[in-house]
Amino acid sequence: MRILLTNDDGIHAPGLKVLEAIARQLSDDIWISAPAEEMSGAGHSLTLTRPVRLRQHDERRFSVTGTPTDAVTLGLRKVMTDGAPDLILSGVNRGANLADDITYSGTVSAALEGALAGIPSIALSQVYSHEAAGNNVSFSAATEWGAKVLRPLIDLEFPHRTLINVNFPALPADQVKGIRVVRQGFHDYSRGTLVESVDPRGFPYYWFGLEPMEHTPGHDTDLESVKDGYVAVTPLQLDLTHYASLDRLAGRYNETDGG
Repeated sequence: MRILLTNDDGIHAPGLKVLEAIARQLSDDIWISAPAEEMSGAGHSLTLTRPVRLRQHDERRFSVTGTPTDAVTLGLRKVMTDGAPDLILSGVNRGANLADDITYSGTVSAALEGALAGIPSIALSQVYSHEAAGNNVSFSAATEWGAKVLRPLIDLEFPHRTLINVNFPALPADQVKGIRVVRQGFHDYSRGTLVESVDPRGFPYYWFGLEPMEHTPGHDTDLESVKDGYVAVTPLQLDLTHYASLDRLAGRYNETDGG
């Protein structure tokens, strides 16, 4: 099995080393194409206004001066030229990618790009318990539970244009209670943090913070599962259409155009 690894924290991120160790429990045919620098919050952005460069670090390890989407694209088109991967793994992200946050996530978006290419793709993220943790984030849960989560998924037939999002709880590995397959939750973003200050030249600047947010989980969401000490496994789809609104919206236009 050929596996392509990527992330949004950059080629030198500790989480990528964790992911490589997990992947090597599944296969020896491992390739890496990751952003050269941290691209957290890049979402599914594609670099269009400047050149993107590909740097080779060793036989199967490459970095890309662009977004996670760029890294996957070049990984498929320029790195793995002798055959497409059987699986794309993105992560292990430093921090949660839960609920609405998946729309900002470069980690999830890298897996999304793999899904668009028709390749089974999985995003993995390690939740941590407090902000300003710096380099002290523990990947214990991801390290010990990563292969356990992935093995049942390897021979799974992914529906067209779907991917899987995995979040490991902020616990030591021996305290993780198990694995839950759950739906996406939803945050309440009304308490978002904005830090305002002035640079040395006297110009104002703004920094978006990551203050803990209220959320309204049900009994089967990713938010509740990781809070309860479980690994959350969530299937996602690329189709964002709200089907229940189609007929209602069409009716509005029929009323005005005589249709």
